[in-house]
Amino acid sequence: MTALLSLSCTKLSDSALEEGLVPDAVSQFYDNKGKVVYTTASAEHRIPVKFDQIPKHVRYAFISIEDNRFYEHGGIDYRGTLRALVSNILGHDVQGGSTITQQLAKNAFLSQERTITRKIKEAFLAKQLENKYTKNEILTMYLNQIYFGEGSYGVESAALTYFGKHVRDLDLTEAACLAAIPKSPNYFDPMENPQANKERRDLVLDQMVKYGHITQAEADKAKAAKLVIRQPQKGTKKDVQGYFFDYVSQLIAQKFGDDVLYKGGLKIYTTLDSNMQAAAEKAITRLPDIYTKDPDHLTQPQVGLIAIDPKTGYIKAMIGGRGQDKFNRAVQAVRQPGSAFKPFVYLTAMDNGMNAATLIDDSEYSVGSWKPQNYGRNYHGKITLRTALKHSYNVPAVKLAMQLGPEKIIKNAKALGITTLVESGAQNDVNAAMALGGLTKGVSPIEMAAAYGTIGNNGVYNKPVAILKIVDRNGKVIYEHKPSAKQVVSAKAAYQTTDMLMDVLVSGTAAGAGLGRPAAGKTGTTDDYKDAWFVGYTPNLSCAVWIGDDRSRTMGVMTGSMAPLSIWNAFMTQAVKEVPYANFTRPAGAVTPRGEDIGKEEDKDKDKDKDKDKEKDTDKKGQADVKKDAKGQKPTKDTQTRKPVVSNKPTASSQKR
Repeated sequence: MTALLSLSCTKLSDSALEEGLVPDAVSQFYDNKGKVVYTTASAEHRIPVKFDQIPKHVRYAFISIEDNRFYEHGGIDYRGTLRALVSNILGHDVQGGSTITQQLAKNAFLSQERTITRKIKEAFLAKQLENKYTKNEILTMYLNQIYFGEGSYGVESAALTYFGKHVRDLDLTEAACLAAIPKSPNYFDPMENPQANKERRDLVLDQMVKYGHITQAEADKAKAAKLVIRQPQKGTKKDVQGYFFDYVSQLIAQKFGDDVLYKGGLKIYTTLDSNMQAAAEKAITRLPDIYTKDPDHLTQPQVGLIAIDPKTGYIKAMIGGRGQDKFNRAVQAVRQPGSAFKPFVYLTAMDNGMNAATLIDDSEYSVGSWKPQNYGRNYHGKITLRTALKHSYNVPAVKLAMQLGPEKIIKNAKALGITTLVESGAQNDVNAAMALGGLTKGVSPIEMAAAYGTIGNNGVYNKPVAILKIVDRNGKVIYEHKPSAKQVVSAKAAYQTTDMLMDVLVSGTAAGAGLGRPAAGKTGTTDDYKDAWFVGYTPNLSCAVWIGDDRSRTMGVMTGSMAPLSIWNAFMTQAVKEVPYANFTRPAGAVTPRGEDIGKEEDKDKDKDKDKDKEKDTDKKGQADVKKDAKGQKPTKDTQTRKPVVSNKPTASSQKR
């Protein structure tokens, strides 16, 4: 009686019926060539397919073993239901009797409890489904709903899991294998119990012969065929590649919510270039393990790499670290840039009427009680800005900053997309130390890559982009990227800065790391070798590489011209094969004189030898002398904030090249 009374609550409205029949579905990520490269993880790994995507032999494999009268009955097998009722009255478990329609009703709307009440509700819901949907629609929904083991829901997901192919490509043996599983997914799992699956799939084939869906010869051939099962995957993504997909997932979840991302069956078209990503993954293997794993069992030092097309802002490759932690160093790490910040000083100089041949006096200089020091504590007399930048001299950079005004440099850096600069408060970046990359917080690789790329793009900024388009499960475009290029600094100033930075790769601190095509860049190293950078670009690809310890420990003698430059060069050498050869475009009015230094020849020869040393020495005297910055403020000690913002504030004097 209780079961019958509950039937008044069993009938569902049309909207509730439709909602319940829409299964959760994983979202798929596509690279820039339209290839599926990642699938979201969820409790139910499901990829819905349409009726015409399921071959006839697959459909009839399931019908033959689960419900051979499917196209004849009205949703209920009365004989089977009666048998189950008698079994229950006698005190036995409810067994069998459920049609495909009833199984769909159970999976979509009811619990898995084995009671007479559930069986009656199942029957009533089955009738409701039969009244509303066609047989083909019911069969399609059923095949998209049922569980196949190994975390796979639906026949498409199962086909990919067990065979690495789409359901449309399954042969008869594979179809029978899948049809054998739903009765008991764990027991008939072909990976775990191949013999049990073999026995039941042979039964499936016999049933198909019995009901006229295949011939005996076809069944015999399918039984004799070798079934090749795909080896189980340990994970759905590579450790390093996963950082990009985690980044994209966070962006989508922020905009649409977790449910839409993980259950909505989205098609997410990204900017990722799989070939460039592979090149990045290979390049970071050049980074040695200087010490054992840290207390969090992460390999140190860590690395962040990101490559961006400056013409579009498209992120082509991303490495957030080595290991499986969720901290994405390419995006979230905010670290001291050292001399990698100097191009913003020279860009501002170009923007204020100077050029590469403008002379600056590299001589002893003080800002308050602070005396910035060059590497080796040498001075070089009157030299061109080109020479000062390519050799990464500290004193000329500080002199320029104070001559131009630190606020102008910060303004340009912010225009290029650097968002972490501090302009007010007790500790800020409006000072001379900023010229050497001594910042209150630091910078991130993603913003440095975008900023340098903007310089190479003649001052046109494109915000970094990872997602091109998102399509929902119904084929509706719910998001599409709209370009928003913006001229943020003078094209002439940007080009003149690029022209100087090209010399860094020819005869400066990164000499010998050229790519056989126009390229520019800058090294950066901080106090005690806690951060090492190389940021460089071609006309159509900008890449930032950062190396450091998550705990801000010294790396010994790691400089920007060592592992970071090596990784950058290894990556870019392969990556540029994906893009056409191009020259930097000279805008009207740009001047790029070589100029001539005024100084002693022996000083120049010494400097060339020092550049070859790749920044191996530490400016101990400079460190000892620095007590205050240009405003008389005491710089903070080297510190590290907790993730996701990683910061180590250096002393202001001894940034390496």
